[in-house]
Amino acid sequence: MTEQVTQDSEPTQLPTELTVSVWRRFRKNTPSLIALIMLILLFVVGMGYWVLHLNDVHWPADPTEPDPPSQFQSPSIQHPLGTDDLGRDVLARILLGAHVSLLIGFVAVGISVTIGVVIGSISGYFGGWIDTIIMRFVDMMMCIPTFFLILTVAALVRPSIWYIALMIGLTRWMATSRLVRAEFLTLRTVDYVQAAKATGAKHLRIIFRHILPNALPPVFVSAVLGVSGAILSEASLSYLGFGVQPPDPSWGNIIAGGKQYILDAWWLIVFPGMAIFITTLAFYLTGEGMRIALDPKETKHI
Repeated sequence: MTEQVTQDSEPTQLPTELTVSVWRRFRKNTPSLIALIMLILLFVVGMGYWVLHLNDVHWPADPTEPDPPSQFQSPSIQHPLGTDDLGRDVLARILLGAHVSLLIGFVAVGISVTIGVVIGSISGYFGGWIDTIIMRFVDMMMCIPTFFLILTVAALVRPSIWYIALMIGLTRWMATSRLVRAEFLTLRTVDYVQAAKATGAKHLRIIFRHILPNALPPVFVSAVLGVSGAILSEASLSYLGFGVQPPDPSWGNIIAGGKQYILDAWWLIVFPGMAIFITTLAFYLTGEGMRIALDPKETKHI
């Protein structure tokens, strides 16, 4: 009898048919599908170019080696996006800087999602005074101007990709925790969770096996949207001099290095700015497409 109740208490697993239907709904959203393809290409090209750079393979030129005779060349066949004040190829620097944005974006979101899921799960599952204490702490963290906090920490430590990703991740988990908490407050009262409690299942099993898998879809959407925010934060830090340090390129410090030459070398501002804009827009459109695909009621608005 106990075994039968335990089997009945298992939540319904996401069938393959449902996954396929979600993908079909996502494909109907043409802007989101194009954005996803662009992100895949960006990941392949950016990470691939980084690997080639580590193996001393450079195209169209070495992105870190100065070439004074080639400084301030406008876009041409030899240098498709021009050169900077030290003669370095802008296209090569943008391609190498892509891995910085991608690494920081994914690592920072991974950290923030992990923290947010753990805290939100505990708060939403147990409720009561535990929920009250945790949510007041979350409210307090949300009142702190996170960007200035990151600037303060960045001024005290030596900037690096991993430090930046860690700082961004540790200051962006609050929204995820509130989202997970809301999902848990709804799911903890459903029948299969109550049945699991009746059979004596431990809290960790109920949280991670019964509730969390059903609370993750909106978290995935939030994570995709969060990557664009992390990329913007990194670009802002690098622009202000607290992020990736020259000669290593990032989209933010490329713009910072070219801002004083904006009237004579517009390409130093426009092209890295376009890279930031297109990448963050692609993440936003992909996240929005995921949100709509996971909610069949909104498919008709596509």
